[in-house]
Amino acid sequence: MAIEQIKMPQLGESVTEGTISKWLVSVGDTVNKYDPLAEVMTDKVNAEVPSSFTGVIKELIAGEGDTLAVGEVILTIEVEGGNTDEAAGKENFKTEEKAASSETKLEESSPSKARYSPAVLKLSQEHGIDLNLVNGTGAGGRITRKDLQKLIDSGDIPQAEARQEEPAASQKAQEPAAQTQVQAEPAAKQPAAAPNVPVVPGDIEIPVTGVRKAIAANMLRSKHEAPHAWTMMEVDVTNLVDYRNSIKNEFKTKEGFNLTFFAFFVKAVAQALKEYPQINSMWAGDKIIQKKDINISIAVATDDALFVPVIKHADEKTIKGIGREIAELAGKVRSGKLTSAEMQGGTFTVNNTGSFGSVQSMGIINYPQAAILQVESIVKRPVVMNNGMIAVRDMVNLCMSLDHRVLDGLVCGRFLQRVKEILENTSKENTSVY
Repeated sequence: MAIEQIKMPQLGESVTEGTISKWLVSVGDTVNKYDPLAEVMTDKVNAEVPSSFTGVIKELIAGEGDTLAVGEVILTIEVEGGNTDEAAGKENFKTEEKAASSETKLEESSPSKARYSPAVLKLSQEHGIDLNLVNGTGAGGRITRKDLQKLIDSGDIPQAEARQEEPAASQKAQEPAAQTQVQAEPAAKQPAAAPNVPVVPGDIEIPVTGVRKAIAANMLRSKHEAPHAWTMMEVDVTNLVDYRNSIKNEFKTKEGFNLTFFAFFVKAVAQALKEYPQINSMWAGDKIIQKKDINISIAVATDDALFVPVIKHADEKTIKGIGREIAELAGKVRSGKLTSAEMQGGTFTVNNTGSFGSVQSMGIINYPQAAILQVESIVKRPVVMNNGMIAVRDMVNLCMSLDHRVLDGLVCGRFLQRVKEILENTSKENTSVY
């Protein structure tokens, strides 16, 4: 028999950690390869972690609610076979026992060498927490990120007293450096204490779900890290509305799904991104990455969460093809069948805020993308035409939020102007949905 490890997988681009939201197995359970072991939540997606082996669960390293870095061990499993025989196993056990003994001695003499997860170490360093004074609630008394977050939220942070044997001069020399580090820490890393909200009879307390926490963390990160600016342009889509309404019934009968206005907007954005590739970029610290592929993220809401599936290579698809993908992805979101792969790779987001009647809004950028476009509700309004006459037209506002580190107003204005031009020239004579 051999002991194998299952590690926290990377469930999306830029994902560095995941939270065990629910174990689907217990110690002693027999599982087959590819059987689901746990439900894991990240800031991008909820997914099941499958087993890489057939065997018996030996130990659950993390508890429900624990957050682990990508690559950390979440459980061990005993499998048949392997390259180790009994003698080698005994030798390995002795070696591990000896190493554990040495490690214990090392930890006693140097507490900073204890085996903590990268997430725990990072959080403790950011808030000056002495891990030797923290009681862990994880497996085997292991300190989890959840343990530290409780301490931070309560304000009762255990800190070690100054060591007597440390020279006073050395201590004083280190203090300014520590103070400077705290002052320079970005605001995003300083979690605000939970507000003291009074609860009176009749109030309803709704627990914050893991999905809602992930959404909150991602939105907070985007607002703190990306300097948001926004601009708006109104577009006359009267000809587009007439064209779509004239073919929608025939299209539904022939294709089996609805031809929505949103498909026309996504196609126009994809075409404009091809002409203004600067918009299709991401901030990467010391450089800006201009993406080759045009992959449009679309926001799809459920009753209690927001998901952002991706239409890959949108510039290469017809309006019909985009419409089909919108329908399929939205259906998967609402039926809980959306996969993590279908939420990865987005380079620009288009949000259909008009679907619930909004006429003007400023979206929060889908980090690490450089911009997001809100497509507002199409409304009939009186408009002064070029000949000075007033006519009732179908008008829509396009509201664009941008990361001002990556983009400036000039290129965004030109991009929006191009989207406007494409939409205003969409008609039965100029446009084919196929």
